[in-house]
Amino acid sequence: MKIMVAALLALAPLCGALAQSYPSKPLRIIVPFTPGSATDTMARPIAERLSSALGQPVVVENRPGAGGTIGIAALAKSPADGYTLAVVSTGHVVNPVLYANLTYDTLKDVSGVAPIAGQPCVLVVSPQLGVKTVKDLAAMAKAKPGQLNYATAGVGSAAHICAEKFRVAAGIDAVHVPLKGSPESLTETMGGRTQFTWTPLSTAVGQIKEGRLLALAVSTGKRSPQFPDVPTIAEAGFPKAEFNFWVGMLAPAGTPRDVLNKLNAEIQKALAAPEMKERLANLGNEPMFMSPGEFDAFLKEEYTVLGEVMRASGVKAQ
Repeated sequence: MKIMVAALLALAPLCGALAQSYPSKPLRIIVPFTPGSATDTMARPIAERLSSALGQPVVVENRPGAGGTIGIAALAKSPADGYTLAVVSTGHVVNPVLYANLTYDTLKDVSGVAPIAGQPCVLVVSPQLGVKTVKDLAAMAKAKPGQLNYATAGVGSAAHICAEKFRVAAGIDAVHVPLKGSPESLTETMGGRTQFTWTPLSTAVGQIKEGRLLALAVSTGKRSPQFPDVPTIAEAGFPKAEFNFWVGMLAPAGTPRDVLNKLNAEIQKALAAPEMKERLANLGNEPMFMSPGEFDAFLKEEYTVLGEVMRASGVKAQ
């Protein structure tokens, strides 16, 4: 026992030295969704700020597919040295319910670095669809069971969770069309190939303002300052469909705590900067502040609560 204690005491200065010298080479941030997705649009400004603060290049690498599991699997297999990170969204915590053969453990193989921001999802349709309210859309779906299509950023994505909560709350039968990312789901909906989509607000701001998409409701409990005339989903008559979308950064499990703390501190500084707050607010985001330990606890709670939602829906990845 004395030998073990002595060994641990000897390692302590080395861990401190690691944090002091970190980083000594470029960092990579994996985004498990397509460029232009909500996760991607939040990862890139954080990467810019980290690069400036840490004095090293920070490269964003998009690795989309399978509801984000491809990118997260790559993170879990990476060295736990703080040089490979990932920015993920809410869907990360429900993938174990949907995918039977994940090559990683959602909680044990990754560590929380920091949350970045939260925002509402928004229910949008093409103006040509001819509906004006959420109840109009629900009535159309009930009149045509199994005939309406809804797009999402993939099975298990945050948009998919939101859409499933709405589908169950509204009691409608519609066909899920999983795509690689939010930009693709918006394109399909604008083109009329899918009739509606739920998407993080930041991905649809431009299309809504330009009139190419009609916003019917936001998923959160309060209206978005970006679109104060758009009701919440509860105000639209479906309170059980409320949903909060978040984005945060992960590292491989075993990453030194000093490194996690250093990254967390720099991310919190970035989020508190006035220009970053304005940039995020313009996309409908609200910064989130937690320590690595608090973020881990948050992930576990979301894993439990949202996992039950998806189990109740009966959805599985094909």
